[in-house]
Amino acid sequence: MHTDSATPTGAATTKDHPPTTPRRAWAVLAVVLAADVLDLVDATITNVAAPTIAEDLAGGPALVQWLGASYALALGVLLVIGGRLGDKYGRRRLFLLGLAGFTAASVACGLAFSPESIVVARLAQGAFGALVIPQGFGILGAVWPREEIGKAFSLFGPVMGLSAVGGPILAGFLIDADIAGLGWRPMFLINLVLGGAALIAAARLLPKDSGDRATSVDGIGSALLGATMLGLLSGLIEGSTNGWSTAPVALIGAGLLSFALFCRRQRTAASPLIQPSLLRNRGFTSGLVLGVVFFAAISGLLYVVSLFLQTGLDRSPSGAALNLMPLSAGIVIASIACYRLIGRFGRTLILAGLLITLAGTGSLLALVAISGTGVSSWALVPSMLVIGLGMGTCFGTVYDVTIGDIAPAESGSASGSLSAVQQLANAIGAATVTTVFFKTVHDGPAHAMTVSLAVVAGITLLCCPLVRLLPRRAQEEQHH
Repeated sequence: MHTDSATPTGAATTKDHPPTTPRRAWAVLAVVLAADVLDLVDATITNVAAPTIAEDLAGGPALVQWLGASYALALGVLLVIGGRLGDKYGRRRLFLLGLAGFTAASVACGLAFSPESIVVARLAQGAFGALVIPQGFGILGAVWPREEIGKAFSLFGPVMGLSAVGGPILAGFLIDADIAGLGWRPMFLINLVLGGAALIAAARLLPKDSGDRATSVDGIGSALLGATMLGLLSGLIEGSTNGWSTAPVALIGAGLLSFALFCRRQRTAASPLIQPSLLRNRGFTSGLVLGVVFFAAISGLLYVVSLFLQTGLDRSPSGAALNLMPLSAGIVIASIACYRLIGRFGRTLILAGLLITLAGTGSLLALVAISGTGVSSWALVPSMLVIGLGMGTCFGTVYDVTIGDIAPAESGSASGSLSAVQQLANAIGAATVTTVFFKTVHDGPAHAMTVSLAVVAGITLLCCPLVRLLPRRAQEEQHH
């Protein structure tokens, strides 16, 4: 990042806010990180908790699929519009509103009494999360000097990585602890304390900003995107659980129609969610497609591994969480390492990540095919670590390379679009790969796992040719 000038004291200023002391800047960073951690932890806890919640609420396979998909669906659909609303009405206002709503929705999840009630609460969690997350970088830019903001941004990778590791582990141990006989509910109810504390701190620390009422917000485009995803996911889950009758086919048809209308809207809207010029950029479009396909496959993989551990290997929720630790550790290690390597290797690093993921998935498939439900926890460690290293290599590089040759004026739209697409891919993957698992589990969990792993491996292999269409390097200014 570059700036034309800095304040004499080295502190950042905005039109609405006086210079900020270094201590206050670090405190604001802590608040923004806390909100992002809450979001990521709640996005990942159902990877482990879904079977327990579905059993307790008598929701069956459909609830297992919806628990992760609903959160990612709402977050992905509304992420870009959440950023625009922050520009329009003020980032502080949207951050506080989103955090308050997220906390309330978390309590609603913890008090859920039926499959429908928890799915609605998860949708609300994702929607309010989409108001919080986009405001963070803008808020930090208002309180950190431009020449020092790299220090703040450098903490996001490790903290988010640890959160991705900690979410499922926290969920597993809270479920097994069965605090006050509440089972899985405390993992959501704890947000009343954590979210409440973050909200109080945010209200005291975040800089005031008035926003720009002239900012255009494409509500119609977001509504059409939401209808697209809701139709496709509802049809897929309904068809996979209750048979392919008229209803699921009609839902998928409605989703496809909404997608056609969404595409038309993007060409005609004054302020589209995705700038049409971006879609004419071969490198960006290829990265977008690769990201959707790969992240969907990986999201589904994480779900079916957890399902297999609990339903096939009879692991407790905390046991399943511990079995996932090597995978999570691999993600963290590779993500941190690739931040320094991407400037040198560019898209080659993505191909390496895909091949490493493929190798890990293949070795896990072979292990399950040979040992079935008799496979030990220790035997799983090498395959899980390799999968995590591959995932982390791609997580840290795909989107940085994808925006490698776009114009600076398009970078904001490109980054927002890619973040939203990643969440939508998570929703698609959680629904699709678990559908494969549940449709084949009648022949045993080991068979369902091998088929699911074969599907993930096939999808990962199909991603490899797309790498040649990506820009060769990430944007230099991001990695000097």
